[in-house]
Amino acid sequence: MSDETDAPRPTAPSPAALAKLAPTRPAVTPAPEVHGVTDDHSASAAFGRADEEGRVFVRDGQEEREVGSYPGVSPEEALQYFARKYDELFASAGLLRQRLDSPEVTAKEVADGLKSLHEHAAEPNVVGDLPALAALIAEVDAGLAEKRRHEATERAAAKKVAAAEREVIVAEAEKIAAQPVEKVQWKQSTARMRALLDEWKAHQRGKVRLDKDVEAPLWQRFSKARNGFDKARRAHFAKLEQSRGEIKAQKEDLVAEAERMSSSTDWNATAGAYKRLMDQWRRAGRAGRADDDRLWERFRTAQDAFFNAKDAEAAKEDESFRGNLEVKEGILAEAEALLPVKDLAKAKGALRDIQERWEAAGKVPRGDIDRMEKGMRRVEQTVRDAEDKKWASVNPEKSARAASMVTQLESKVTDLEADLAKAEAKGDTSRAAKVREQIDAQQMWLDQARKGLDEFGG
Repeated sequence: MSDETDAPRPTAPSPAALAKLAPTRPAVTPAPEVHGVTDDHSASAAFGRADEEGRVFVRDGQEEREVGSYPGVSPEEALQYFARKYDELFASAGLLRQRLDSPEVTAKEVADGLKSLHEHAAEPNVVGDLPALAALIAEVDAGLAEKRRHEATERAAAKKVAAAEREVIVAEAEKIAAQPVEKVQWKQSTARMRALLDEWKAHQRGKVRLDKDVEAPLWQRFSKARNGFDKARRAHFAKLEQSRGEIKAQKEDLVAEAERMSSSTDWNATAGAYKRLMDQWRRAGRAGRADDDRLWERFRTAQDAFFNAKDAEAAKEDESFRGNLEVKEGILAEAEALLPVKDLAKAKGALRDIQERWEAAGKVPRGDIDRMEKGMRRVEQTVRDAEDKKWASVNPEKSARAASMVTQLESKVTDLEADLAKAEAKGDTSRAAKVREQIDAQQMWLDQARKGLDEFGG
């Protein structure tokens, strides 16, 4: 038996090929229905013959050519064998035609199968309808060209979308890099710049690859933005580190001063000094969390040592002032008994004596100072108010001004009453109503002015 041609069957699409599917199908003619190859190849055998020696021939156009031989079997069996080879080759072509219509199969996969089919169908050593096989292969050729055009269109559209997405990444990176250094939130911006780089790499690993003339300029802009941001970040933190070193040295000096004063017994002056040190500490800024925490612990320990000693000393003083508090509470009770003021001269005389004894009584515990002082000031202010009121009531200047005001208002009311009489005589109700309102207002002011004049003794 001799056989020079054995057409391969197209293979199933690989996972990589499935990932490159086109979303729509190219416009091609419907593929012929392909059935499995059976044991009956009579239809294809009708296009050839076999002689008694086992040689097999096929009609190729107007000619007949030998396709092979199969000695040792009957002519019918030899013919059936080469007809079966044709049916297998035609089935392979039909299956490739069906795969051409599938959106899950790429043009490259079809082209790979078609290349092998062309090799086996160039001058096939089979028996069958060779023009029909050639027509089917030509149909696959035409469909492949259309599928390639369709995929090229989709690739161009996908590249356009991918280029726009890359542009968004680059534009955001440039925006981050262009921020004024003093306004950059370094932690967030650094994290976002890294995320943008991850997005760029994900695009590079994706299905759509940009052309070099498109990708290269975008990458140059992206790289420039990242490098500029990194340079600014390094410079910022180098400067920050230097600044923190200076702040650390300044705070170490403040801590040393605080520790030096911690044993002072000059309570008032040292308390003020600690307040000034605390203000300087706040203005100094941050020296780094670890250094700040360590130095602050020393500062606070020294400060607490001083103020705890000061509070202990004050507690001793407070205890010694308990007797003074009892004396002053008795004096304050005498002062409050002067209220309300009925006899101003008598109240003033008594208050002077009370004030002298109050000063002589000495200090009271700190917790009672405010209560006691407020009580005495209330009595003193009430006496002063009574004195001011009496003076105002006999003040000739104020009395004269009050009398003048009453005279002016009385004259104004008289004039308005005359205007009202004229308006009523004319029957001008609108004018009359307006004048009445003016009279009411002036009368109210006049009543108040008369009360004031009474107070001034007018």
